[in-house]
Amino acid sequence: MRLLLDENLPKRLKQDLQEHEIYTAADKGWTGISNGKLLELLTENKFDALLTFDKNLQYQQNFTKYTVAVIVLNAPDNSYVTLKELIHKIKIVLTTTLKAGPTEIKL
Repeated sequence: MRLLLDENLPKRLKQDLQEHEIYTAADKGWTGISNGKLLELLTENKFDALLTFDKNLQYQQNFTKYTVAVIVLNAPDNSYVTLKELIHKIKIVLTTTLKAGPTEIKL
């Protein structure tokens, strides 16, 4: 599966999802890009999902325009130590058929 870690997530999460083709926004040169444009780039570049900590994204975008899944990580903070606790849940979600639009994973 082809995944992008949003710039608001620690890049160390890549090491926990090595079974996937995973990039950070910085890897692709996509830092500082608006959410709408980022979703367009993900679709154009055939990404399967965006992992993000931006809980507002799901309310700010019209997901009928995009075919990419957005996995929203909901935790008290976005530190690696905290988000590492969600890895098991993320892996379960990634084994299912992802639907376009947001899926929230809570700590």
